[in-house]
Amino acid sequence: MLRTHTCGELNAKDAGKEVILCGWVARRRDHGKLIFIDIRDRDGFTQVVFIPKEAPDAHKLAQELRSEFVIKLTGIVNARPQNSLNSKIATGEVEILAKKLEILNPSLTPPFEIEDNSELTEEMRLKYRYLDLRRQKPLNNLILRSELYKVIRAYLSENKFTECETPILTKSTPEGARDYLVPSRLCPGQFYALPQSPQLFKQILMVSGIEKYYQIAKCFRDEDLRADRQPEFTQLDIEMSFVDEEDIFALSEGLIKAIMLKLKGIDIPTPFKRISYAQAMEKYNSDKPDLRKETNTDFAFCWVVDFPLFKFNKEENRWESEHHPFTAPSVDDPKELETDPEKVLSRSYDLVLNGNELGSGSIRIHRHELQETIFKIIGINKEEAQKRFGFLLEAFQFGAPPHAGVAFGLDRLLAVLAGETSIREVITFPKNSAGTCPLTEAPTNVEEKQLIELGLTLKKGGNKK
Repeated sequence: MLRTHTCGELNAKDAGKEVILCGWVARRRDHGKLIFIDIRDRDGFTQVVFIPKEAPDAHKLAQELRSEFVIKLTGIVNARPQNSLNSKIATGEVEILAKKLEILNPSLTPPFEIEDNSELTEEMRLKYRYLDLRRQKPLNNLILRSELYKVIRAYLSENKFTECETPILTKSTPEGARDYLVPSRLCPGQFYALPQSPQLFKQILMVSGIEKYYQIAKCFRDEDLRADRQPEFTQLDIEMSFVDEEDIFALSEGLIKAIMLKLKGIDIPTPFKRISYAQAMEKYNSDKPDLRKETNTDFAFCWVVDFPLFKFNKEENRWESEHHPFTAPSVDDPKELETDPEKVLSRSYDLVLNGNELGSGSIRIHRHELQETIFKIIGINKEEAQKRFGFLLEAFQFGAPPHAGVAFGLDRLLAVLAGETSIREVITFPKNSAGTCPLTEAPTNVEEKQLIELGLTLKKGGNKK
């Protein structure tokens, strides 16, 4: 290791020790003969003083230091006098008397101050995201994300879940937002799609006998953006066999309870309140009710249940699924489904937190006859169903067990936990509101050679900046 300690761990008990610190110059203050700097790493800050008579070479080199230089220094820990203690930082009881200094890498003058209170445009922050992430608040959001993943994996492992990965390059099965399409060089004229969710694969895993599956999954949807949407986002995907709604509720509430206790120190009460879709619309005029005023802290969870199975699309003059077409209806009789689809409820459920949809799931259809009936009602004939979902329908004929699942939007959950209003604040390298990446400038043009290899041509005016 290049260092003996981080910049956030030294205190008065370390007085007299010789230490080596590495990090970035956060501030430099020249007081005549004395030069002070604050050195920063991900753990915090430590004050360093350079005194000419104590270390003339180090003092001379310190005159070259500027903000964001990367340095390595050796020095002695000194306890600060009582009148110069700094209670704002963890290392405020001490300072380092520098003995040796090495500049590991100089830095250009940053386009903005690396301070949490800097007033910056989002575009500037995302263009220089590597500098933005040196600020404590964005860094803390990423650390929070890491801690959340640890809690999730520990809880689901204790409950005997198997973490499985599902394909990113898959088949286009549009039933919600637009798919992102990826052309295939080896199969000219054909395309992969990036998954909007692992829905079909996790159901197939239930047919496979996995029984308890989860995945922290990347999902992709080509839709208009807003504060709680990104073209790529992360969800916790869960599926279980031989369960009903009560099993899903119990597992989910236990997970949320563990998350809130370990990350926020809050012991939230369970079970969560349950509200029917009809009640939510009548009382709150929303299927995502905010119950904070009724429950009095800051985190009000509730389940919204008994959604309609279908909604009518007036523009296309047809029924479509309220959630997705793999959701089980509250009735099993195909005749009842087809006779009056408007009145049929679904066995679906949404978990709502402070007026935000945090998660959604349902009891799934596991018999191919019922699945084909649902497809028929929403205007997907047998030929089209076979073309889009034939692999799933075939799997259902090989002993598919009853199963159910739920998926939680981790970006939304993290935004609430971090007190942020936009999920972009808790994503490492987010896209901006226009769906582009200011850092890499993606999406970008590609070379003509690449298009030719893929068998693609662009219309006149395409592939231009």
